[in-house]
Amino acid sequence: MFDGVARWWDGFELWLAQQWFPVQFVLVMAVLVPLCLGLAWLIHRVVDFVADRAGRMRRGARRAGRRS
Repeated sequence: MFDGVARWWDGFELWLAQQWFPVQFVLVMAVLVPLCLGLAWLIHRVVDFVADRAGRMRRGARRAGRRS
C-alpha cells in the first residue's frame, strides 16, 4: 500500500515541480490555507478545553480549602 502512495506522491511532486511558479503557489495555498486554518481551530479548541478543565479544578480546590 505504501509503495503505491509513494509512487503517486512522486508523480504528483514531479508534476507540481514542472508547473509555472504562480500555478504552484495557487495549488499549494489551496491546500495549505484550509489545512492550517483547520489545525489552528483544532489547537484552539484543545487549549480552550484544557484551560476550562484547569479552571474548574482550581475553583474546586479553592472551595474545598474554604470548607476546612
